[in-house]
Amino acid sequence: MPRYHRLGQLPAKKHVQFRKPDGSLYSEQLFSTHGFSDMMSTMYHINLPTEVAGWEDMGAVAPTYLKDEALRHRHFKTSRMKPCGDAITGRIPLMGNNDVVWNQGLVAEQMVDFFKNAQADEILFIHDGSGTLESMYGDVPFKPGDYIVVPRGTIWRLRFDSLPVRMLTIESYGPVTIPKNYRNQYGQLLEEAPYCERDVHPPVELKTYDEAGDFFVVVKARGRHTKYHYKFHPFDIVGWDGYVYPWTFNINDFQPIVGKLHLPPPIHQTFTGWNFVVCSFCPRVLDFHPEAIAIPYNHSNVDSDEVLYYCNDKFGSRKGIEEGSITMHPLGIPHGPQPGAVERSIGHTKTEELAVMLDTFHPLWMTQEAVSIEDPEYWKSWQTR
Repeated sequence: MPRYHRLGQLPAKKHVQFRKPDGSLYSEQLFSTHGFSDMMSTMYHINLPTEVAGWEDMGAVAPTYLKDEALRHRHFKTSRMKPCGDAITGRIPLMGNNDVVWNQGLVAEQMVDFFKNAQADEILFIHDGSGTLESMYGDVPFKPGDYIVVPRGTIWRLRFDSLPVRMLTIESYGPVTIPKNYRNQYGQLLEEAPYCERDVHPPVELKTYDEAGDFFVVVKARGRHTKYHYKFHPFDIVGWDGYVYPWTFNINDFQPIVGKLHLPPPIHQTFTGWNFVVCSFCPRVLDFHPEAIAIPYNHSNVDSDEVLYYCNDKFGSRKGIEEGSITMHPLGIPHGPQPGAVERSIGHTKTEELAVMLDTFHPLWMTQEAVSIEDPEYWKSWQTR
């Protein structure tokens, strides 16, 4: 779990007088989750965070799902997508359910307005860009391969060093956490966990803006966007501390767990959400039994849908896959190595694959945007004749 962190100026105790240089009080705000029973942060504003100059309804943004489609294995080619929009307006929802939404983007523009997702935690995966996530908690630098975990309710804006940038956004209607089996009773990551606290990067610098003007925060809640108008900069926080803040973890810092014989996807688990997990498939040594088959066996995922985003084209069990491909293997039908892949894998000692996987425990529905970039022949790739 993210550990305690603090930046800026803080009084010695919570809920006591904390005054500005002119003698007036800073405005204290508690940012809590699950009421007052889960992780929290406390922050101190120059202005009242409750003061709003106005708001405007921007309309519905909930995905429209296709719920009457036949069951089949699917392959989506994101290389067919065109650069468009910023990190918010350029999000294209491809699939989702009542627990999670998968958005794909080829970002073409810098964000101008600020953004707050009040209905979901977010995992932003940056495929090939770098820059800074500017937030109410401070700046969080990011680089290619970074997961950026953004707690719901955070006001933020992405600034890229260059564009376009490929990224995906996983919206989680429940909290995003580090798997319990990686943590001891105190929350510390165990020695056998595939990453440690040093790999988790919180905000590095708190920038306090005491500015008047016209500032806009787009708030996502209840399937709509509402634009809130403020007469002061939303990053007017002089100090904060707690356990709620955005942070990064780079996929290349994942330390793969390997075995004598093939180990299943749970060893690649990176994050946990409500009724889903996110896994990282990284370069690693393959199974070392003298008769090992070094790629996955055939598998019937009878109660989950499996989605893979390929960061390169080096997946030994798949053919026809390109960098930026997405495969979706739904519950109810087996999937596994394509013809010839098992024989080709024998004797291999290492894989260079790099991929992000989403496993859900409730079925995913596709959108029309996903169908528009689909390879309709993918299901035939297991045919031997």
